[in-house]
Amino acid sequence: MARADAELAAQFPGERPGRQPIHTVYVPADRFTADLAPAWGAEAIAAIDTHLDVWRDLVADDAVSDLVRAKLATEPIEDLRIDLEDGYGNRGDEAEDADVTGAARALVDAQASGTAPQLHGIRFKSFEAPTRARGVRSLVGFVSELVAGGGSLDRFVTTLPKVTSVEQVRAMVHACERLESALDLSPGTLKFEIQVETPQSILGPDGTALVAPMIHAGAGRVTAFHYGTYDYSAFCGIAAQYQSMEHAVADHAKLVMQTAAAGTGVRLSDGSTNILPVGDDDAVRAAWQLHHRLVGRSLERGYYQGWDLHPAQLPTRYAATFAFYRGGFERAARRLSDYLGQVGGGVMDEPATARALSDFIVRGRDCGALTAGEVASGTGLDEQALTALARPIRS
Repeated sequence: MARADAELAAQFPGERPGRQPIHTVYVPADRFTADLAPAWGAEAIAAIDTHLDVWRDLVADDAVSDLVRAKLATEPIEDLRIDLEDGYGNRGDEAEDADVTGAARALVDAQASGTAPQLHGIRFKSFEAPTRARGVRSLVGFVSELVAGGGSLDRFVTTLPKVTSVEQVRAMVHACERLESALDLSPGTLKFEIQVETPQSILGPDGTALVAPMIHAGAGRVTAFHYGTYDYSAFCGIAAQYQSMEHAVADHAKLVMQTAAAGTGVRLSDGSTNILPVGDDDAVRAAWQLHHRLVGRSLERGYYQGWDLHPAQLPTRYAATFAFYRGGFERAARRLSDYLGQVGGGVMDEPATARALSDFIVRGRDCGALTAGEVASGTGLDEQALTALARPIRS
C-alpha cells in the first residue's frame, strides 16, 4: 500500500495553511487606485451612517455593529481582484494595455504604502479561443510591470475565469512556468484560482466532474474554486429574474465543487448578488437584508468566502459573518473543551468534529469576529495550539 499511501498524501494534503479571506472584491482595472481599500472602507461607514435606522434594525447587536465599524476602519477589504474580464469589458488592446500598466503601478504603490489588502491580484480574460491571446497578454503585462516596479508576489493571486476544460488549466500552468522563467522567479511562485462559471466545469462530456481533475492538473498552483453566479445560471438557461446564489443549479454546482475540493487544500468561494444597497432607505433595506441572509446561508453550507461588488455591501458582509461566528462560539468552545478534557456531555464528538469545532473558532478569530481574549478564555488554548488542532499537518 506504500504507493497508494503516497499518492493519497500528495493528492489530498489537507487544508491549506494560513488565513482564508471571507470575501473577494472585484474592481475594474481602470478604477483601481492605491488608496482604493481605505476609500471603500470610508464609503461603507458612510453608508451605515446615512441609513443608520435601517442598519440598527438589521444589526441589533451593538457588539457586532462596533466590530463591523472597527473592521471597516482598519481592514475593509481582505481580498481584492483587479478585474480585466467581465467587470472591465472589451476596450481594445491599446486601452487595456494602458490600464494593465496603470493598475500594476498602483498596486506597487499600495504595497509600499501598506494600503494593499491582505490578498490581491488580477482576473484576466478566459482561455476560450476568442479571448485567449488577450488574457495571456494582460497576465504577462501585469506581472512583468509589477515585478519591474519592485512589487511583491508574496500575496498575489490570479483568477482564471470561465474554465471549460482540463486543458485550459494545464495551459495556465504552462503560462505560469514560462512567465516565472522569463522573470527569473522561483518555480511555483505564481498561483491561480479557477472560476467555475460554466456547466462544462461541473460535468464533462464523458459524465465526469471535471473540477476534480482540474485541481490535480494544476500541479499545486490551484488555490481556490470561485463560483460564478450569473454566468453559470445563464449557461443553464435560468431566467434572469431567478438567477441567484441560492438557486438549485447553484447549490448543485457548489456541492460538486465542495466534494471535489475536500482534502486538497483548494478553498471554496461562493459568488455574488448584483442587488446593490444604493438609493433610498427602502431600497437599501431590501438589498442589505438579502445580502445579509445570503452571506449567512453560504456560511452555514461551508462556503466561507464570497464576492462583493460595492462598498455598501461590506457592512452586511461583515455583520453576517461576525454574527455567524459569535453566535456559534460559546457552544463550539464548550464542546471543544469537553472533548479535550474527556468530559461527558450531551454530544459525543469525534476527532473530525473536534477539528471542525477548532477550525470554526480559528476562522472567527482570523476575520476579527472573535477577540484573542474571548478565544483564550473560552477554549483554554492559545492560538497556536488551536490552529494546530484545526489544521494538523499530515505526515
